[in-house]
Amino acid sequence: MDSNSVSPMPELAPIAEFDKTPPTPPEDTLPMDDLPPPPTTVNMHDEKEKDVKDKEKEKEEERKKEKEKEAHRRYEDENQWGCGSWLEYTLVIVLASILLLGSLALTLFWIIKYHDGFSWRENPKKQFNLHPVLMVAGFITFSGFSILLYRICRCCRRIYVKLLHTVFHALAIPCVAVGFVAVLDSHNLNEPAAIPNFYSLHSWIGFVTMGLFAIQFVVGFFSFLVLLCCEGATAGFRASLVPIHASFGLTTFMLAIAAAVTGLTEKAIFSLGARYSTLDDESIVVNTIGMSLIALAIVVAYILQRDEFRFRAHILIRSGDL
Repeated sequence: MDSNSVSPMPELAPIAEFDKTPPTPPEDTLPMDDLPPPPTTVNMHDEKEKDVKDKEKEKEEERKKEKEKEAHRRYEDENQWGCGSWLEYTLVIVLASILLLGSLALTLFWIIKYHDGFSWRENPKKQFNLHPVLMVAGFITFSGFSILLYRICRCCRRIYVKLLHTVFHALAIPCVAVGFVAVLDSHNLNEPAAIPNFYSLHSWIGFVTMGLFAIQFVVGFFSFLVLLCCEGATAGFRASLVPIHASFGLTTFMLAIAAAVTGLTEKAIFSLGARYSTLDDESIVVNTIGMSLIALAIVVAYILQRDEFRFRAHILIRSGDL
């Protein structure tokens, strides 16, 4: 063989076809969801501002709490009663209660002892005896206690006092109605001739008193009980009616006392005649009833004008709740 001849190249193996499938990840590789979040850069300025705002907020809350405590202490100091205040309160409340019940008891004693008790239309003169007793019971005793409830019931919830106030006024309504019918029947059925109605000062004052009493009851019932169903929407309206209702309530009570005193005088003059000037036993009883009613007007007016006797609940309202 020739030495310069080239040996033939060996035959190459066929090239493998390219595999297009991606390689499988190793088993220990974590999914992207389980990786920790990338580190964030912390802004020191924002961190300081946040700390300052938190401290200011804490200081503001502490100041609010201190103001509430100070207001509570100031309220307690201003409204704390001593022995003298409690003695005054107890004295006038007990005195008013005695006069309210005593005036009714004296009226009953006067009618039963000196005018032979009560009757109905078969005896018009005895039917008249229902008039003074029932009018004193309704307009003075029941109405007086209903007014004083806001000073007597100092430990009860406001809604309960309102309900009791309404109940006492409701008890006065049948007394006034029957007493009014009794005096009309006794005048119209009187023999030998009927007695005229609504001619005296007593009857005029009584008629005005009944009108104001009816208006007070209707307005009070709808404003302070029925409208409580929409307490939030009617709060401002009911608050504006409170001083008006209280003023006209006291006015009605004073007019009732004026009507009772003039009625007692009228009855004493007609039934006693010349004996009234001699101050016999019945005259003294009639004058005692009148003076107890006048004393009652003074005591009730004093109790109502004393702002210290007004019920005030110890309620602290936070500014965040307003």
